[in-house]
Amino acid sequence: MEREQARLEAQNTYLLEEIKKAHNFEEIVGQSRLLAEVIEKVKLVARTDSSVLILGETGTGKELIARAIHSSSPRRAQPLIKVNCSALPTGLIESELFGHEKGAFTGATEKRIGRFELANGGTIFLDEIGEVSGEVQLKLLRVLQEREFERVGGRETIKVDVRVIAATNRDLRRAVFEGALREDLYYRLSVFPLRVPPLRERIEDIPLLVHYFVGRHATRIGRRISRVPKAAMERLVAYHWPGNVRELENVIERSVILSAGPDLEVAVEGLPTPLERADGSNAAHQTYEHRQMRVSGGAPSYTTQTLEEIERAHIVEVLRRTGWKIDGSDGAARLLKLHPSTLRSRIKKLGIRRSAGNIS
Repeated sequence: MEREQARLEAQNTYLLEEIKKAHNFEEIVGQSRLLAEVIEKVKLVARTDSSVLILGETGTGKELIARAIHSSSPRRAQPLIKVNCSALPTGLIESELFGHEKGAFTGATEKRIGRFELANGGTIFLDEIGEVSGEVQLKLLRVLQEREFERVGGRETIKVDVRVIAATNRDLRRAVFEGALREDLYYRLSVFPLRVPPLRERIEDIPLLVHYFVGRHATRIGRRISRVPKAAMERLVAYHWPGNVRELENVIERSVILSAGPDLEVAVEGLPTPLERADGSNAAHQTYEHRQMRVSGGAPSYTTQTLEEIERAHIVEVLRRTGWKIDGSDGAARLLKLHPSTLRSRIKKLGIRRSAGNIS
């Protein structure tokens, strides 16, 4: 009873710290085919207890996918505990994951509950899993196989029921080949590999994300921005976004700060400068046009939607995902972080109606 009380107190402290950090994560935004495929896979694996390995570049939203899996799983009432393996010194990560006993090492002045104990009954998210040492890998393998471990400096075997979701931007197959990662651990972690596509592979989501981030940051900062000019959107879509969604959000936040009027003034830092071709045409414009044609399969369609139009499209997409259910833990209002009555008012105001074709 004392051990369980200590675990619950530590869990409560951890969750309070998480709230203070204000992750501000939102539900997944996008309508592209690649993103839709990821969401379908999330729905499938969420119902199981299988280990998931999320693969993707920095800034693609791997933690967001992990949270979506947890919140859609039978474990959603229990905590999701996050550990960034690359942010912890090698000497401390074992203690962080598994806890330690008082006096286990210099500076261990009291017993510490590890993240696996905190996650008991729930999910643990091991971000940047490719950074852990061989000794920690061995302990992780034991947890995955036997669901048990000992604290650092302890002898008592602790049983846990934890689902493991790991993520990395590294090539783990190469890490196995080079001997940096145990092969048996790799196969335990990658029962269900899930690749999150970079933003450059789903460019049709860029306009939606732009309007979404404009609305989010304009409200927070106190700006009244109602339109994204075509030239600004062309510039944003033409860029290759090596930092992915995270970089896009940073650029939009900076642009919102710089925008004094109703139009978004895109910050030029870090974005490509339009190049004039020998024939006088604009290279960035042609790149944008070509990419739009590649996505749509026809004539280019420039995004000049208002925030209201993009909000309507976003609400429709979320309603489709939830089977047009508004209330409940799996309803659209919960995903959109709106009160059901507020969402109904928005649906009515925006003229959204369900029909045989889902929307009219």
